[in-house]
This record gives sequence, structure tokens and C-alpha cells, in this order.
Amino acid sequence: MDAKRETFETRLKSSAAEIEALLDLLLSPTELSDEIARPDLLRSAMHYAVLNGGKRLRPFLVVESAALLGGNRQAALRVGAALECIHCYSLVHDDLPAMDDDDLRRGKPTVHIKFDEATAILAGDSLLTYAFDIIAAPETDLPDRSKTELVLAIARAAGLGGMAGGQALDLAAETQAPNEAGIIRLQAMKTGALIRFACEAGAIIAGASTEDRQRLRRFGEKIGLAFQLADDILDLTSDIKTMGKATGKDAARGKGTLVGLHGMEWADKQLRRHVEDAEELLVPYGERAALLITAAHFIAERKS
Repeated sequence: MDAKRETFETRLKSSAAEIEALLDLLLSPTELSDEIARPDLLRSAMHYAVLNGGKRLRPFLVVESAALLGGNRQAALRVGAALECIHCYSLVHDDLPAMDDDDLRRGKPTVHIKFDEATAILAGDSLLTYAFDIIAAPETDLPDRSKTELVLAIARAAGLGGMAGGQALDLAAETQAPNEAGIIRLQAMKTGALIRFACEAGAIIAGASTEDRQRLRRFGEKIGLAFQLADDILDLTSDIKTMGKATGKDAARGKGTLVGLHGMEWADKQLRRHVEDAEELLVPYGERAALLITAAHFIAERKS
């Protein structure tokens, strides 16, 4: 393992530990001001949903994008935790019988299996809502304007025109496979939008220029494309033990993927191209961007 990759993996684990400690604190039994009570079953399901493993890649991207531009690290950790709440809510709901109907997530029973369907729905609802609470709270040490921009950006990334809309398109793809443009749109919404936000959020936290914000946003879009393409490859080449969830489900349901349309050789070339494009965007930052560039390679080369 080269030094840059080793540094990256060390920082990724360190960041994940910080995020998990913060999420554990945020989901403690102690009520916040203006909360009446925290029902234990619901809180336990939320805690299970967000603290059952995972690389914490999206929060890492928030923290490191903010660091690149001199942003407040503690604020970035809180925004990263908020983003992880939204990501985990989406997994809880995607796993439900009415959606993807999965029994395993990260090698463990999904929330509706561990608890029950109603609790899983409420846990997802509560995690989504809590994300906005975390960003807006006084403990997130940012100017009100920055908080407003973050709330708007994450809402657009997570909602009708982003992740939730992408899931709707994904469900529709089971009955009518989309063409190439449709697949790209679906993936940009369902998977790419939150990764794009993770990188753009760092610039917002740092109060960076419009140019920096757009550059980090485009970087997020590129690595989001790489993430989904790598996921599609893994869905065909990996197994349930490695992935911690069912594989081969897209093909079994007749869903179109770019890998299915163009083949594995094309996918490998396209994956490299996305990483090269991502690297090119960070050239102006020089060596300061080394960690984010290594993250782009990690996303393309990951095995789970």
C-alpha cells in the first residue's frame, strides 16, 4: 500500500470514528430542548440504523472538502452527521418490502427485520427530520446564511428532484427499463446527489467563493458517477459475504445498468475516465487536494 493510500485509509477510519461518536451522542436517550420524549423503541431503531457499520464516506467528503478550503472542522462533522442521517434513512426505506425488499444491510438484519415495518418507516422519517435539526441547531457553529444554504442544498439533493426522485425512477425501472440517458439521470439522482452535496457542503461551510463551490460540486458529481458505476460492477462480480447485502438483484429484476448496456470493459474505461476528470478539477489546489484525489481512486477501486 502506498503512503497516500495508507494516509487516506487512516483518515477515513479516524473520521468514521468521530462521526459515529457524534451520532451516538445525538441519538442518546436524553431529550433536547422542546422535545417532549424520545420513545425508546424508535430511538433504538434509529440508533441501529445509523450505527450498524459502514465506511462513513459521505461525512468524510464533507469534512475533507471543508478542510481543503479552511472550513470549521467541528461544524463539518455535524453537517457530515446530518448527511449520514439522511443516507441511512434512505437505506432503511429502500430495504422495506414495498421498495427493494432486502433482509440484510452491511451483513446485519435490516431495520424492518430487526424491529418491524412500522418502526422502520418511523425511524426513516425521524432520521430525515433530524438531519435538518442538526444543521440548524446552535451547536453547529456557522453563520445563519451558511446554514440556510446547507439546508437548501441538502433538501434539493435528498428530495423530489434528487435521491427520493431517483428511488421512484429506480422502482419504475423494474417494469420499463430506461435507456442510457434515463439510467444516467436515475443514478445521478438516487446515488450521485448526496455525494455531490457532500463535496459542495465543504465549500459552503468554509464560506468559499462561487468558483470553489462549483469546482467542489463538479468533483462530487464525477465521483458520484464513479461510485455508482463501481456499485454496478460489484453487483455483478461480488458476493453477499463481501458486500454485506444481496447482489445480482438489478439483473434479476430486469433493471438496466450502464454495465449491462456496454459491458465490463467499457465500464472499467469509463470508471478511469471519471476519476481522471475528478483529479483534473482539483489541480488548482495542488498537494492540499491529495486526500480527496485518493478518495476518488478508493471509490472506483473499492471491493464492497
